[in-house]
Amino acid sequence: MAEITAALVKDLRERTGAGMMDCKKALTENDANIEAAIDWLRKKGLSAAAKKSGRVAAEGLVGVASVPAKAAMVEVNSETDFVSRNESFQAFVAEVAKVALQVGDDLAVINAAPYPGTGRTVAEELIHLVATIGENMNIRRAKVLSVPQGAVASYVHQSVRPGLGKIGVLVAVEGASEVGALEQLGKQVGMHVAATRPEALDTDSVDPAALDREKAVLSEQARASGKPEAIIEKMVEGRIRKYYEEVVLLEQVWVHDGESRVRAVVKKAGAKLSGFARFHLGEGIQKETGDFAAEVAATAGIKPTASA
Repeated sequence: MAEITAALVKDLRERTGAGMMDCKKALTENDANIEAAIDWLRKKGLSAAAKKSGRVAAEGLVGVASVPAKAAMVEVNSETDFVSRNESFQAFVAEVAKVALQVGDDLAVINAAPYPGTGRTVAEELIHLVATIGENMNIRRAKVLSVPQGAVASYVHQSVRPGLGKIGVLVAVEGASEVGALEQLGKQVGMHVAATRPEALDTDSVDPAALDREKAVLSEQARASGKPEAIIEKMVEGRIRKYYEEVVLLEQVWVHDGESRVRAVVKKAGAKLSGFARFHLGEGIQKETGDFAAEVAATAGIKPTASA
């Protein structure tokens, strides 16, 4: 059986909000598989926040760059928030976004691309910046969206300067309307996406594995009510519709009025959303917290993970 470490218990506790001993039991019952443990906690009614994202622990900036009908977004991480206020670091993130706009969102291609005005590649410039500032950094991810007719709007939340901030969103809006109107709609959708964190554009693009997993959890929860299978099936169907309203952008309630669906707002504008991307700085990356691990170990009677 796989070892149940303090770090695993800590991760599960942060992602689900369940009690420490419940987390340890869930991991024990599921051979230290954290995703299966999340489902186990949900089925037992012990998890109040099973879909909670990993705690944001990395620092740095998200940067965006755009030209007509195309935009790029990158995330560049650093060890401390102090670096995000460094002008050289800010300039680097902004420039990398422009490079991605030209070469695409493949990180290997971005790193190998020339960094303007230096005679170095992007990867070499990053090494130079690390040596200059004295802190580890990395280009974590990039995304480029384009449309044949319309606009790709961007929205940056918690910005430190134009195009740089902690949360970035790109929204591809297609249509024959005036570009300025499409960009304004896209920016409003971007603000909505920043606030609601949808996982898919429409119901057809929901991850099949995630949907099957959700159905399995909801079915077991419904069976716990003791109702007949026919009733259980209808209960699950209703809950899946609610699930779509939570995770599918077009099915969500428009945050700007609290009533309309995003789908209706876009249709009324004579437009079509063909894609979106949302980067939340450091999402899913966790820093080690030795004190908390020690607390878990002392409380749960398990072996803490060794320090790196």
